[in-house]
Amino acid sequence: MEAYRNSSNTFCSFFVFFGLLFLFMSTMPITNAKVHYHDFVVQATPVKRLCKTRSTITVNGMYPGPTLEVNNGDTLVVNVVNRARYNVTIHWHGVRQIRTGWSDGPEFVTQCPIRPGGSYTYRFTIQGQEGTLWWHAHSSWLRATVYGALIIHPKEGDSYPFPKPKREAALLLGEWWNADPIDVVRQATRTGAAPNVSVAYTINGQPGDLYNCSSTDTIIVPVDSGETNLLRVVNSALNQQLFFKVANHKLTVVGADASYVKPFTTLVLMLGPGQTTDVLITADQPPTRYYIAARAYASAQGAPFDNTTTTAILEYKSAPCPAKGATIKPFMPTMPAFNDTATATSFTTSFRSPRQVPVPTNIDHNLFFTVGLGLNNCPPGASRSSCQGPNGTRFTASMNNVSFVLPSNFSLLQAHQQGIPGVFTRDFPANPPVKFDYTGNVSRALWQPVPGTKLYPLKYGETVQVVLQGTSIFTAENHPIHLHGYDFYIIAEGFGNFNPSTDTAKFNLVDPPLRNTASVPVGGWTVIRFVADNPGVWLMHCHLDVHIGWAWQLLSW
Repeated sequence: MEAYRNSSNTFCSFFVFFGLLFLFMSTMPITNAKVHYHDFVVQATPVKRLCKTRSTITVNGMYPGPTLEVNNGDTLVVNVVNRARYNVTIHWHGVRQIRTGWSDGPEFVTQCPIRPGGSYTYRFTIQGQEGTLWWHAHSSWLRATVYGALIIHPKEGDSYPFPKPKREAALLLGEWWNADPIDVVRQATRTGAAPNVSVAYTINGQPGDLYNCSSTDTIIVPVDSGETNLLRVVNSALNQQLFFKVANHKLTVVGADASYVKPFTTLVLMLGPGQTTDVLITADQPPTRYYIAARAYASAQGAPFDNTTTTAILEYKSAPCPAKGATIKPFMPTMPAFNDTATATSFTTSFRSPRQVPVPTNIDHNLFFTVGLGLNNCPPGASRSSCQGPNGTRFTASMNNVSFVLPSNFSLLQAHQQGIPGVFTRDFPANPPVKFDYTGNVSRALWQPVPGTKLYPLKYGETVQVVLQGTSIFTAENHPIHLHGYDFYIIAEGFGNFNPSTDTAKFNLVDPPLRNTASVPVGGWTVIRFVADNPGVWLMHCHLDVHIGWAWQLLSW
């Protein structure tokens, strides 16, 4: 029987959930499956980057945190002890959490936060997933530094659906602030303005050669001439989609979000925060050093962003030794322009499943969700210092004009399981309350959403289609939408307003990719489908954490 505990919080008791587990006992075989035990200590650690040392929240003193490796079918038991000064939870991004919703991790959704000095044990089994996922904090902006890779190998005795690579490397892309990220988001909350952008991007926690005081710690990825290796690329950045390239080398995409894809070759990747991409790379170039680089894809016109480039180095072991005191300058890739939507779109629309897949066709819930920003009027009596958004407003974000408000005393899963009244309502709208020209010139009367803790209910086994429609309220931008507890098929995407009369002809109902995070194009739409086969309370949200801070979240089921 799974054991969960949270010694830090008297509001969240979890004894009732055992009945849920009894109702959904696993019938999967456990032959050769293993149980992996880990201890995570969340703590403040001195970390030096960009010539400055600051106290940084880490796991086990590591930035990024430890990489966990398992096989498909294995179980993870992770005891998290919070020795930091902030509340914290850990989310296992992309793990289906079948029958283990209490281990999903978003605070006040599936659990109350782990208070300072408290602990919580997560226990879950990997079922039918292979590839690259990751874990991260799901409390405020702690995931800026509290994250790590979760690598899922095939079951023992099974193999990859492609030639076995000689070696593998996980490359986690991140962001760095010369300040405590919690202070950054709290300042934005106080003022109502946009938060300060990061000052650097990182690869495995290191900014790389193009930043001050960083070149001695640049990440090196060694290769032998002629070998083919697997790179597991994760966008762990807090608020930024990123382009990724390796100078002079082609990349063959073989997986994404722990699902295999039909292989395709590209020179550039584009990952939204939360997304992972597995690529094969063959060392077929002259033996020397080549930069691995990542920089912003910034689609919001006029919005500030971190316009720097992080690097690691792909280093051939047989590269000539430099003269004493000299270094071999790596080749630098030509990166896409920061606003190169054509390149981003070409990449995201290249994904296919390896074979025909069972896409739901008879749809029980045909949902249409607008996703975008908004501006709240300054509350009566508030000081001007707290309304520093455009024209004396406060930034916000919403789906279907609902700006989600998290509860503060009970988690939503606990309130659902124990029938606690007054915590949420079940009336999240299936369609926008007002139809409008979503990507056109939107009336200012529609810029202010309504706050609420609204859930959308589904029954087990029902089929769901969701049109995710971006809006141009304040500004249009690309939104990486993540659904907890589920993978879904991305059956189409496009620009402008979704038109059910004509755009359904674009639906791929044969071999669409299976993902857990979808990039909604700037000024456009994405359509996803899935079967509601995982009971629980599951979060759907934009994985740009600045938007979560502006209260854009949807809870469902």
